[in-house]
Amino acid sequence: MPKTGRVPPTLAELLPIATEAVDRAARMIRERAPGRVVMKGDRDPATEVDYAVEDEVRRYLRAMAPDVAFLGEEGGHSGRSDAEFTWALDPIDGTVNFMHGLPLCAVSLALISGSRPVLGVVDVPFLDLHYSAVAGGGAFRGSQQVSPAPLQSLGSAVVAVGDYAVGVGSVEKNADRIRITQRLAENVERVRMFGSAAIDLVWVAEGRIGASVMLSNNPWDTAAGVLIARESGANVVDRHGRPHGLHSESVVAVAPGIMAALLPLLDDL
Repeated sequence: MPKTGRVPPTLAELLPIATEAVDRAARMIRERAPGRVVMKGDRDPATEVDYAVEDEVRRYLRAMAPDVAFLGEEGGHSGRSDAEFTWALDPIDGTVNFMHGLPLCAVSLALISGSRPVLGVVDVPFLDLHYSAVAGGGAFRGSQQVSPAPLQSLGSAVVAVGDYAVGVGSVEKNADRIRITQRLAENVERVRMFGSAAIDLVWVAEGRIGASVMLSNNPWDTAAGVLIARESGANVVDRHGRPHGLHSESVVAVAPGIMAALLPLLDDL
């Protein structure tokens, strides 16, 4: 981190700051109606609450950790470009669900160092679920440590898939997604689409589902959930089985016992 005369905060010091930031965001989501909707692209909405949450979290984190940069889905990057750490926030992961009164949406906040998340907090406001992890410290729902499902067969696994694409190139992208969905449907117990990358990933971490397959990878969507899943003991790779990073084009989080059976369904399309 650049020299500022201040001692850089530790991850242990930053976790309660991140937790308070996400708690503030979750309260706003629970208490406010979506309000005015802005279309950022083809079927890509953001509500007044998305922007309000991001503004509130950005202000709070700047006050509490001024040397940490910030990347938000709605407002982009702020802070020093050479900062050692960067917050990555999705103020409402699952905006379409939120707009339609569906409870599957989340606040996702990660702390990134270099190219890897080192701290992650995810809150699911309408289900009263709170997840967190610090690199090397395990993954937690509230105060309870979590781990992936002890699965050994795809036939007993629920697998979540990411949203279908919209906008430019969506026809070609969705052809790939549909092929994967068909393969999964023929092999797993059930396929589900929850509409929130953060929820998909923390539910792999907690063992509610056996795997999550996403053919996209935005850091505000995935960084916190990736760390939580990884710290729980889940495998987190790309669709070809390579270690996942911020620049991977896909995200696959999977219970270790079914990884070898799942990856061939994703790799040779």
